[in-house]
Amino acid sequence: MNTYAATINATEYPPHLKHKIIFETFDQLQPEESMLLINDHDPKPLRFQFQSTHPEGFDWEYIEQGPTTFQVKISKR
Repeated sequence: MNTYAATINATEYPPHLKHKIIFETFDQLQPEESMLLINDHDPKPLRFQFQSTHPEGFDWEYIEQGPTTFQVKISKR
């Protein structure tokens, strides 16, 4: 069973706030904690942004990969 320190349903936020809220939530995680990201499309650009800003600091695991809902477990190392 997965437990998450936070869950973000990105579909509930305006586009200009999504990444800001996701990164702020990630930054508040303790090491080894995870958050669940729910989105209506594959958040690949977000993953690239994580690789750029936190290159060794996160793990990315798809829980659900579409076609209408994407869920990603993002963990802090």
